[in-house]
Amino acid sequence: MENWSDMTGLLSGNMDWRLQVFLVVLMTLITGIFVRRIIAKLSGRSRSTENVLDDAFFDSLVTPAIGLVWIIGFSIAVHIVAAQSDSIIFQSVGMIRNVGIVLMLTWFLQRFIRSYILLFIDLKVSRGESVDTTLVHGLGKLLRGAVAITATLIVLQNLGVNIGGLLAFGGVGGIAIGLAAQDICKNMFGGFTIYFDRPFSVGDWIRSPDRDIEGKVEQIGWRVTAIRTFNKRLLYVPNSVFTTIALENPSRMSHRRIYEHIGVRYSDVGSLPKILEEIKAYLKQNKDIDQDQTLMVNLDEFADSSVNFFIYVLTHTTNWAEYHQVKERVMFEINEIIERNNSEIAFPTRTLHINNEMALNELR
Repeated sequence: MENWSDMTGLLSGNMDWRLQVFLVVLMTLITGIFVRRIIAKLSGRSRSTENVLDDAFFDSLVTPAIGLVWIIGFSIAVHIVAAQSDSIIFQSVGMIRNVGIVLMLTWFLQRFIRSYILLFIDLKVSRGESVDTTLVHGLGKLLRGAVAITATLIVLQNLGVNIGGLLAFGGVGGIAIGLAAQDICKNMFGGFTIYFDRPFSVGDWIRSPDRDIEGKVEQIGWRVTAIRTFNKRLLYVPNSVFTTIALENPSRMSHRRIYEHIGVRYSDVGSLPKILEEIKAYLKQNKDIDQDQTLMVNLDEFADSSVNFFIYVLTHTTNWAEYHQVKERVMFEINEIIERNNSEIAFPTRTLHINNEMALNELR
């Protein structure tokens, strides 16, 4: 507490200690108002630039800065009161002051990291630029975790805790905790895998052929990932699961495929070459079909009751609803081409041939 003697020297002398405390509180109040206005003015100027770093800095600074002013003012006031008393309660004021300063700085850094990430993503989206929100949020959580751990160690050191002994115990105790919390550790490492390998992001549609998992990713946490299924239920999947299963991400597909088998009657085989040529010509002129990708219209097989051919094309759109509209138009047009060639789409039939002589013998 001796460190504050010079700061309170100007208030010492014949002035009553109560008046000194009042003046310190008044000066602290005025300083807080002054700091708020200065930061607000600087924040307004920073918004005229495209740099989001200064916006995040000033947006995050106001409350912690005022809190820091009050902590310092409180420390000075308590130092004045302590000079009039021998109570041992005032001996811990310096420690409390230091802890308060660390907490204010930690609060500022936490707010700054969170604010900068949100402003950075908004800026990229407004410019139409791509941004991996999952990775950005993951890095943000990692930085905030590092700040929290560092602040905790500093606070413990100020409280007189032996950090060296604590870290030594952590080496042994960490093994015991790790064994007791294997599932939690697996899920956390699974979360790291998702953040850095990026098999999917928030908003992606994912599904797994190994598990009954399919839906839209709503949130990726350290322990679980929240997925909204197509029946609107919220499914929470432990992150460790994603390290052991095959996962498909249809949201990242470049095209959608139309692969259909169609059969005509055996009596229409003579018209089939012309039908296939017309279908191929139609697909090559269809703007919904990607002409740079594989396009196939070929005879496939002579089936039991039909002659089958197949079409294989890739659409430009990957939107599920738009894809089905494109596919519907293609299938209707194929049916019209078949009908224009006096042919029909076959359906399962069975022809029974009866030997007339054998039938007459049975009737006799």
